[in-house]
Amino acid sequence: MKKLLYSFLILSSATLFAQKKLAVADNMIGTEDLFKSNVPQMQVLKAYNSAASLPANLKKYSSVFTNGVTVYKFKGNNVLDRMTLAQLNKQNDIPADNSVFIDDQEFTDSSTKIFTAIIAKAEKKDHNGKPAFFIYTTK
Repeated sequence: MKKLLYSFLILSSATLFAQKKLAVADNMIGTEDLFKSNVPQMQVLKAYNSAASLPANLKKYSSVFTNGVTVYKFKGNNVLDRMTLAQLNKQNDIPADNSVFIDDQEFTDSSTKIFTAIIAKAEKKDHNGKPAFFIYTTK
């Protein structure tokens, strides 16, 4: 029984650390890795440690960023491709206003923009009887 429990704990830890931490730049969703890989173009504005400390423009993400989030800013022009969640839904024959899940975090505001470079894997699945688009930042 102990071996089974230890195996489960190790697998759970590996899964948790495999996910990339979400971050925000110019009010668009990305990942820490994406922004760190573009260091010459990026500047860290502020790291928020809890959902309660988020500024007004990020309060809509308080259910997603329960442990806080790092906010970045582009130093120059933003050259990364971006798209709204509504556009992603439409491309996948899903009603534009349906939720989109990013690493199992539900985004209900379809006007939310993401950087397309964070999409490592994506699939259309049923969620509570509705089609939903699921994005994973790791394969």
